[in-house]
Amino acid sequence: MRAVRILLIVAVVLGGLFVAADRLAVNMAESEAADKIRSSQGLPSSPDVSIKGFPFLTQVMGKEFDEVDVSLSGITASAGGHSVNVTEVKAELLDVRIDSSYSSATAGRADGSARIAYADLTKSAPKGATVSYAGAERAAKGQVKLTGPLSELLEGAGVPVPGAVQALIQGRMVSTYSTVSLKDGGTVQLKAESLPSLPVPGFDEKLREAVDYDLKIEGLPSSVKLDKVEATEDGLRFTGTGKDVSLVG
Repeated sequence: MRAVRILLIVAVVLGGLFVAADRLAVNMAESEAADKIRSSQGLPSSPDVSIKGFPFLTQVMGKEFDEVDVSLSGITASAGGHSVNVTEVKAELLDVRIDSSYSSATAGRADGSARIAYADLTKSAPKGATVSYAGAERAAKGQVKLTGPLSELLEGAGVPVPGAVQALIQGRMVSTYSTVSLKDGGTVQLKAESLPSLPVPGFDEKLREAVDYDLKIEGLPSSVKLDKVEATEDGLRFTGTGKDVSLVG
């Protein structure tokens, strides 16, 4: 019995040492992977990398990982010369395979997501416009609310407004619901559902030019293509997927 107890103690100690070594190895690997992903994808800063599964060392020997999670920061979107923050940028990398020289890796599938808050959307909106949550029913249709003074919207779009017209529209507010959609995997389009009719011929088209605009998202890993955008209570949430995504090299 004493020999059995000694063997159990030795097994526990060795197991603890193995776990400690395994965790140390995975921490080093996560840091190295973060640096390589940053350089290979042209990101502004190193992402947070979390390698799932245990033990790590056996996954290394097999050159294959079930899941690697990546969180990014410092991503921006731009529209009309304005930059806004893109937050909560995350990627779940599945079936990650390492090449024989351990110098590059490929994910069989990558699921990514990101969010832009309404306050940041307002920063890139046309002059005088405010973008906000449109309520659950409208959000389910992929719509946001856009409001602003008519005179400021037209001015921001570079539309000359004669003095006589200024008197007609002075103090008038525009409130509309804009449908959000994706184009080319990285450009968000906001298009007003309907607009108020103006008492001046030709200005209806000018107003649409003022409130419809595109928002181009830049800085995401090139291999992950955005394919869906949702209007949520906290802002616009984007999701996308990629296959055979090259991570480092």
